[in-house]
Amino acid sequence: MPDSQLFRTQSIDALIAASEEPQNRLAKTLGPWQLIALGIGAVIGSGIFILTGTAAAGEVKEYSSILNATILEIIGSGGSVTSVGRPGGGPGIALSFLLVAIACGLAGLCYAELASMIPIAGSAYTYAYATLGEIFAWMVGWQLVLEYAVSNMAVAVGFAAHMNDVLDRFGWRLPEMISQPTIQNGVFTPHVNLASFLILLALTWVLVRGVKEGTDANNFMVIFKVSVILLFIAVGSTHIQVENWNPIFPNGMNGLLTGAAIVFFTYIGFDSVSTAAEECRRPQRDLPIGIIASLVICALLYCGVAIVLTGMQNWKTLNNAAPVVNALKQVGENNVRWFVGVGALFGMVSSLLVFQYGQSRIWFAMSRDGLLPKLFSKVHPRYRTPHVATWIAGFAVGIPAMFGDIGAFADLANMGTLCAFAMVSAGVLVLRKKQPERPRGFRVPLVPLIPLLAIGCCVLLMLSLPLFTWINFLAWLALGLLIYFGYSKSRSVLGKME
Repeated sequence: MPDSQLFRTQSIDALIAASEEPQNRLAKTLGPWQLIALGIGAVIGSGIFILTGTAAAGEVKEYSSILNATILEIIGSGGSVTSVGRPGGGPGIALSFLLVAIACGLAGLCYAELASMIPIAGSAYTYAYATLGEIFAWMVGWQLVLEYAVSNMAVAVGFAAHMNDVLDRFGWRLPEMISQPTIQNGVFTPHVNLASFLILLALTWVLVRGVKEGTDANNFMVIFKVSVILLFIAVGSTHIQVENWNPIFPNGMNGLLTGAAIVFFTYIGFDSVSTAAEECRRPQRDLPIGIIASLVICALLYCGVAIVLTGMQNWKTLNNAAPVVNALKQVGENNVRWFVGVGALFGMVSSLLVFQYGQSRIWFAMSRDGLLPKLFSKVHPRYRTPHVATWIAGFAVGIPAMFGDIGAFADLANMGTLCAFAMVSAGVLVLRKKQPERPRGFRVPLVPLIPLLAIGCCVLLMLSLPLFTWINFLAWLALGLLIYFGYSKSRSVLGKME
């Protein structure tokens, strides 16, 4: 086979025409406010109540990153990699959040330009197909499948634990038999996390009924959890002890960058806004608004929580499962603590909803292009949603969530996302060169500087991830390439047309 077939690209006009075919058409019901809520729903999850403390205090056991280990060190240790600590950002973690927001903002500008030009479901996968070629599109789509699935499994696993925290106020608890994963710290137990499975199926049912129903539910949860975050900032600021901010950067630049690598996981959901492209009423205008506005709002909320939390408690004490709730407990704000617990629960459900939505749209787009079985691109005749892909995504995430705790794989989701961000940024450069005359609802300023900075930030953050994550990433990529050459390449709709 000629190598050129691997780099064949989709025509943007053909992509738009295919999305308008009656059997593939999705209902167009979303406006800018719904898109902003989708972005906030994905980005502001339980992470703001948990990872803020982890990033400030650091992590104890972690594999050395590529930046901290040389080839000679690996060879000298017989091929093994030593576990080391990851220093926290301390009170300066708010700056880590800001740095990550800037890095994501650079990529977000590139997303906004491509989304306004290519208003098609599929996000970075579709953009790569239109700019870089089929093999890159497959790799991006394959990584996005991993990102959405692993992220939601990690959130779903902790749903029952957060539910019990809320129910404790009334003296109730879910039985351990249905609220604990089967595998805990490598040990098998007679438990099944049925609660996580059921919440995922309930959200799947909502999404199948229609995107408007799903976004209406998400809008309510976003309003509630943002209100809770603002409540924490207002109440917590009255308990700040200035000495907790001294020193502001206890671990220097290393702690600042490590904190940024940890908190990056909290921002990866903003690309889910672009997966809603085909269901927007005015995508050329509304998609850039949704992407950029949601990033700005989330960055402000994260920085606010980080500043208040590190002022309330010494940063060394924040590496626990619920640092925000525990900080409120320490200062005697038990009523606010309960509301924050409810807000964290709503944050988890909102994140699950948006990520399940985004995941099914990625599968839908890849199936419509022939790279996945056609079953995934079937549209419900009444609800105009990809119901088969949505149900399969629900079970694909819900079943593993019942049996294992895979929160440790957050870095793996980060890797796939950073790879996608870099390719989207490269896509802007390609289209500016190949199709400079094509109308753009939004234009990235200072090209090529902004896309190149976005790519550079993504590469730097990828290099800061653990070596073990790189090994898993390459293994997942190799599996994807086997599927592509064994199944997808010969069934590509573009390939058959050629």
